[in-house]
Amino acid sequence: MSTPSNPLAQHTLAELRQRRSIKWRGYPDDVLPLWVAEMDTSPAEPIREALAGALARGDLGYSTRAGVPEAFAAFAEKRYGWAVDPGQVWLTPNVMLGVAEVLRHVTEPGDGVVINPPVYPPFFHYIPDSGRRIVESPLTCVDGCWQIDIERLERDFAAGAKAYLLCNPQNPTGVAYSRETLMAIAELADRYNIRVLVDEIHAPLTYAETRHIPFRSLDVPAARRAVVFHSASKAWNLAGLTAALIVGEDLPIAENFTDAVGHLGVFATEAAFLHGLPWLESLVDGLDANRKLLAELLPETIGYTMPSATYLAWLDCSRLGLADPAAVFLERGRVAFSGGAAFGSGSHVRLNLATSPEILTEGVRRLRNALTAG
Repeated sequence: MSTPSNPLAQHTLAELRQRRSIKWRGYPDDVLPLWVAEMDTSPAEPIREALAGALARGDLGYSTRAGVPEAFAAFAEKRYGWAVDPGQVWLTPNVMLGVAEVLRHVTEPGDGVVINPPVYPPFFHYIPDSGRRIVESPLTCVDGCWQIDIERLERDFAAGAKAYLLCNPQNPTGVAYSRETLMAIAELADRYNIRVLVDEIHAPLTYAETRHIPFRSLDVPAARRAVVFHSASKAWNLAGLTAALIVGEDLPIAENFTDAVGHLGVFATEAAFLHGLPWLESLVDGLDANRKLLAELLPETIGYTMPSATYLAWLDCSRLGLADPAAVFLERGRVAFSGGAAFGSGSHVRLNLATSPEILTEGVRRLRNALTAG
């Protein structure tokens, strides 16, 4: 199989503006959208073929598990060296609905669930919507490097929390946690009887210097009790097809919980995990070039540490003295980033790197214009 060309360089801005997804319809046409986690790619060829086959067969009914657990197990072994039992894989429409369902089974109403801001904004909504209580254990940042404060985490575990919702690789900072950090978390979880849930949706998107370590691959009791969440949606740009995975032992997942999983999402997910690795590797090469290009383009007044995973850049705008940097960039520069306040840090913005080098360059040009326009 030939190696695909850069998937990020296949569409012009005019072509992308014809899309009807939220990224391209959330703002007026004069705004350049570099915000929500959608990629400016076309589907990988194996995914395109799987979907075309379903359409040709008229196969648009209700979903089944099909071969997704087995496909994911094969991918996990190849990509991470992680042996997954397909019998321990369930489907969910998306990761956060899966998190809410698992919390309902492994905690009680009112229980504390620890999270590490800045973090994916739905964490702040789904936990209280599930009747559980958020316990914030903020990340620390030293010289631009974001890490879990293990001492603070222990205090928050000891104070009576019952579960820990970890994001690894981390959204929005792009950190992929080391084995040492994950083992420290596992040791604390065992000591304080904390149930660990891990959002690993960005796991396929790690760069050459990094290797994703699945939490359940650790040989410790807390890891064996953990529940992790995966999906092809981020790495292969399939969010609209509503299919994700829950991996864990002895979970009493309700039989009707999977009713809302997209049937086309099942086909696309299976094709991605079985046949999408060459495309993924080309994508990561393109993202690698973009994360380095961004470092060259940004003004020195904005702090930026290249992510070790994900296609997200977490930009420190604290030196600009702006109450809402994202709003200023939008109003003065007509470029949209995700505002940091939703993640837990209003002095930051999140930039989506998953676009062409030309669009990324234009986005930073607009950012610079916003700074001089004031």
